[in-house]
Amino acid sequence: MIRTNIITPYGAVYEGLATGVNLPGTEGAFEVKFNHASLMSMLDIGKIIVREKGGKEEVFSVNGGFVEVNDNRVTVLAESAENVRDIDLERARVAREKATAKIKDDKAQKAAQDEVLKGELALRRAINRIKLHELKR
Repeated sequence: MIRTNIITPYGAVYEGLATGVNLPGTEGAFEVKFNHASLMSMLDIGKIIVREKGGKEEVFSVNGGFVEVNDNRVTVLAESAENVRDIDLERARVAREKATAKIKDDKAQKAAQDEVLKGELALRRAINRIKLHELKR
């Protein structure tokens, strides 16, 4: 089994044992299984799937961060992460609409590129949360 921890600045989101963990690396998604080689990787916006003994899966929305894999231990340090069961769909939809409007407004005003990128990042986070919330059904 793999000791798995998902930690945000606000505390632990998940602590438990897993048979496998799927992660959204910045260079593509990857899976960690028992006796996986040690590694550190940056995480992108996406989903983490923790496969527990007996086939149960816990799915999390993650908004970037880092993962360390070492000695059958997976430690995720995420900017933010939440179990898909806890996603407030209406809040995510409002965030998506605000981000979309901000991108359009910033582009119309030829805003600084970093402001456009911030809006696009907020949009990606909101879309990820909505998609993962809909998958839990």
